[in-house]
Amino acid sequence: MNTILELHNLKKYFATQKAVDDISFDIQQGDIFGLLGPNGAGKTTLIRMITGIFYPDSGSITFEGKKFDPVSDARHIGYMPEERGLYRKMKIGEHALYLAQLKGMGRHEAMQKVKLWFEKFEMQSWWNKRVEDLSKGMSQKLQFVTTVLHEPRLIILDEPFSGLDPVNANLIKDEIFRLAKNGSTIIFSTHRMEQVEEICDHIALVNKGKKILDGTVKNIKHTFKENHYQIGAAVLPEHLMTPIFKVIKAQSDSLLVQLFEDTRTNDVLRYFINKNIDVYSFKEVLPSLSDIFIKLVEGSPEARQFQSIN
Repeated sequence: MNTILELHNLKKYFATQKAVDDISFDIQQGDIFGLLGPNGAGKTTLIRMITGIFYPDSGSITFEGKKFDPVSDARHIGYMPEERGLYRKMKIGEHALYLAQLKGMGRHEAMQKVKLWFEKFEMQSWWNKRVEDLSKGMSQKLQFVTTVLHEPRLIILDEPFSGLDPVNANLIKDEIFRLAKNGSTIIFSTHRMEQVEEICDHIALVNKGKKILDGTVKNIKHTFKENHYQIGAAVLPEHLMTPIFKVIKAQSDSLLVQLFEDTRTNDVLRYFINKNIDVYSFKEVLPSLSDIFIKLVEGSPEARQFQSIN
């Protein structure tokens, strides 16, 4: 796959605060890339440099193989900020047309695209409503449409599901997958780790202005695994004392265990067979991104060794 965006040693300081401190990573075309971090980590500053709102104090940005030019490249980027970026007094239809034309579309083409998206999202009846009359969820749908209708090659979504009910959240999620499948690259920023696990291919985690993790979701979860396994059985002894695993959590028909360092999975199964216990399920339990996020941000000793996991 082609690399669409490269960040090289980006730095951005505000007075004495290091908002972004020497961050580098690449994003491949067609990826859904999660940009994660706690409040104040530097995510918004990074996004504003990628969109040309801020200039880095040092470092460089490469977009589609050449130095990023905020003037000429901005039309190929769609940015949906967490804050509402809509003019409250404008009517919705004219607002969408106006923003499409700001991205270089002619009025006739913009009208066709806006009508297509309004029909897809069942927004036709909103055309003459004012933005200020919309609910938070309706505003979010409008903002998503105005972000993507000019078919940008890079789409940046900051908390895109905020205020949406499950039906409309799924509608936008399906569109995110469709856009990525058709070649758009998406940077997805959120605090909802379960959404990241479901949607993203790769992630970068930043904290206090620094990148502390970068890699595929799959590889990251495997790197941080702790030999945890879920065992299901019809009947389990009340107390299990064994030198091959430690019981983390016990229920009437299942166990969460941690295998000791030299234990193989076959050793565990053999242990239960020897005790005439019928095992009906046995699966590895990988850590959630939420658990990994907390561990890294809190700076546990075992987490400090990881920088890039590809």
